[in-house]
Amino acid sequence: MNIEMIRAAAERIRGHVVETPLLRSAFLDRVAGRRVWIKPECLQHTGSFKYRGGRAAVSALSDETRRRGVIAYSSGNHAQGVALAASEFGTPSVIVMPSDAPKMKIDNTRALGGEVVLYDRSTEDRDAIGSEIATARGLTLIRPFDEPEVIAGQGTAGLEIARQAAAAGIEKADVLVCCGGGGFASGIALALEAEAPGLRMRPVEPENFDDMIRSLAAGEIRRNATLTGSICDAIISPEPGQITFPILQRLAGPGIVVTDAEALHAVAHLFSRLKLVAEPGGAVAVAAALFHADEIAGEDVIVTISGGNVDPDVFITALSRYTV
Repeated sequence: MNIEMIRAAAERIRGHVVETPLLRSAFLDRVAGRRVWIKPECLQHTGSFKYRGGRAAVSALSDETRRRGVIAYSSGNHAQGVALAASEFGTPSVIVMPSDAPKMKIDNTRALGGEVVLYDRSTEDRDAIGSEIATARGLTLIRPFDEPEVIAGQGTAGLEIARQAAAAGIEKADVLVCCGGGGFASGIALALEAEAPGLRMRPVEPENFDDMIRSLAAGEIRRNATLTGSICDAIISPEPGQITFPILQRLAGPGIVVTDAEALHAVAHLFSRLKLVAEPGGAVAVAAALFHADEIAGEDVIVTISGGNVDPDVFITALSRYTV
């Protein structure tokens, strides 16, 4: 896994992905006590950065492999990214999704052409289910984060951040990234290492599901005790990836843990001040910038919104609970 793979992915997906901007709000700057630069991947195709990795991975396959089809497992955003990318190539896709995933994500995945297979994430193993179906049907598995071409695709957001930060005159800043298994975080970290070494990637995770942050602190991989119980479903994974963890061990700054309430509050702020729709898991980096300012140094901070596929009832809860 290296910067050349990210640059190659950027060439393959050019013209297909949205180059999302860096946005600011004077109000959010005041709350955070510094300039907050927001990278809104909620504006990406399928409402998430995951399309970058899905497109990069499918485009890297041979024509014959694509004809046989692909399979992925996901709580929703990777599912939609792979389903759309596969359909653009005329490739069949099977997506293994937890039965408690947001209904909108399940419906959207089907609408984008994916064949959805549901499972109970508290009692069944998605990896085993995916491997069994892949073997039986001759499909190529595209993992949600521990896949080199997926990481390369996600890293293209880091190339954009490096260019945009330079254009804004930002030479040194923390880059807070919503983190589950670490594909987005590790791709961005590799891109910044090569293109903007003054920018430091830092992972952000929800409370009680901070497996990456705990693993980095321990120096070895730590699992989450459970995979349910947080509204930040989009970034809950069993444990860090075997590929992503060593990358973040080398490149990541200290992680930040936020609560579900802080994530919901950030969702309300983003809609009120920037008219952006974020899902709670996609807003954890913004929550860290707003509510953990004492854990961040410098005049600037760059944050990602990793996704905007929020169920209406959760969105209504955020807006009704937090008047901003």
